[in-house]
Amino acid sequence: MAIATTKIEVKIKGAGSYQVAAGTLLGDLCISIQKKWPYPIVAGIIYNTLRDLNYSLKTDCEVELVDITVEMGLRIYRRSAAFLLIKACRDLFPQRTLMIKHTLSNGLFCEFLHETSTDAEIQQIQERMQEIVERDLPIHRYLINRDEACQIFAGQGQGDKVKLLEYRDKLNVHIYELDGFKEYFYGYMVYRTGMLEKFKLLNYPPGMVLRTPEKNDIDLLQPYHEQKKLSIIHHEAKDWAEMLQTPHLAALNELIEKGDINDIIRVNEALHEKKIAYIADSIFNNPGIRLVLIAGPSSSGKTTFAQRLLIQLRVNGRKPVSISMDNYFVDRCHTPRDRSGDYDFESLEALNLDLFNDHLSRLINNEEVEIPVYNFKKGCCEERGVMIKVPPGEPIIIEGIHGLNDRLTWRIPQDRKFKIYVSALTPLNLDYSNRIPTTDCRLIRRIIRDSRTRGYSALDTIKCWPSVRRGEEKNIFPFQENAHVMFNSSLVYELSVLKPYAESLLEGISGEHPEHVEARRLLRFLSYFRTIEPVNIPPNSILREFIGGSWFKD
Repeated sequence: MAIATTKIEVKIKGAGSYQVAAGTLLGDLCISIQKKWPYPIVAGIIYNTLRDLNYSLKTDCEVELVDITVEMGLRIYRRSAAFLLIKACRDLFPQRTLMIKHTLSNGLFCEFLHETSTDAEIQQIQERMQEIVERDLPIHRYLINRDEACQIFAGQGQGDKVKLLEYRDKLNVHIYELDGFKEYFYGYMVYRTGMLEKFKLLNYPPGMVLRTPEKNDIDLLQPYHEQKKLSIIHHEAKDWAEMLQTPHLAALNELIEKGDINDIIRVNEALHEKKIAYIADSIFNNPGIRLVLIAGPSSSGKTTFAQRLLIQLRVNGRKPVSISMDNYFVDRCHTPRDRSGDYDFESLEALNLDLFNDHLSRLINNEEVEIPVYNFKKGCCEERGVMIKVPPGEPIIIEGIHGLNDRLTWRIPQDRKFKIYVSALTPLNLDYSNRIPTTDCRLIRRIIRDSRTRGYSALDTIKCWPSVRRGEEKNIFPFQENAHVMFNSSLVYELSVLKPYAESLLEGISGEHPEHVEARRLLRFLSYFRTIEPVNIPPNSILREFIGGSWFKD
């Protein structure tokens, strides 16, 4: 006698309703949907919880499909392509260790540990990746005991992964398996290799760049845009991590557990101070520089950096003057709007550029000018401003998102300007396979600062973050290579300090909100870190800009 199969109804947002057998995998259901869906489906959201394609559908539910046109979908695709790359390298060069490092322009930089790859090797790897894609192999996800996982990775020679898992509080962990090779990732994968058709691998000594779809280049039609200056600062971050003996999170956690972290804090802070002093010396040694422009994405620590640079210039005997671009906003009625109809305060056209450049020119010529005072509540300038005059030959420091765009200071000759790009480019990996995105570090910084200084909840900050990112991609990142020098504001230990601040805020986002997906992802990410108490963080640290207790205006 045949046993009746229980049927459930699955409503797919934007694609109708489906009757399927209870226990059907989300990925198997998506096979039929994919034929009429314009982009690869990589996951689904059910009750504001992200589910991968291996998720078993057991009850009636509504699913919002996640494809590669949204950030979380791109993240899954990029991670899966990295697994594909790791597997291909393991097949071809089993004695080497591949490190997934960081984004670089429109790609992901990876390299072999202590070895430089050749053109011929890159071609071999690309061909092997393509073979695995064409075979359309399953990517299995298993939940196993942590000790068993450690034995597997020890057997595969992945000591970094073993150490990472040893510091996990969970008894069971999920691992992924592809054609007999097992890996551990802290995020989801696609469930078959045939879905990973869109990738390119480029030789970029000493490593390689893996290109996968981007929001503005789903089909990888754009050429690779080399960013030499950013690449140099990433290499500097790598050197700092090696100097601090923290190539990955397990090493940092071990230092925290042993009580040896205070020395790392002091050395890391000293590296920051030394780099700021070097930048100040560069400005001092060129007396023709009259304008110091500091730019960088949100929560990169620009404000504290500017204050510390000002102090270092004073150490050199200079008398710099700082001017805020915020006072040059146009009246609210003239402020441009974004595509959602909201005021676009990050647009260059939101500033009175003619007045700003007139004042800069006059200040450089030793004239006294009346700087406007903008009232953000009224949306216009006060009737009276503030009179200011710059001492002869002294630099003017200006901090803001448009600092690297020459349209901001169009009347000032190039040889009078010195441009600085500040960003938080974390030198730390979770392990050699799992990188830490710079964007995550900045978002965590901002969640904490918004709560402390603006009264915003973590929900508010996560809601506005996509808009912030769009502004950065339009107004900051295209100009970063214009900088004369770059400063990495990341601290190797910072996420261990930020962890308890961020966790308490993120836990306040309940499951009824769509932002719950991002909150859970960040909470899981932070769970890997051991906590550092902030008592030994110096008051001039960039970290103090976010957690409070800074020497500078807080």
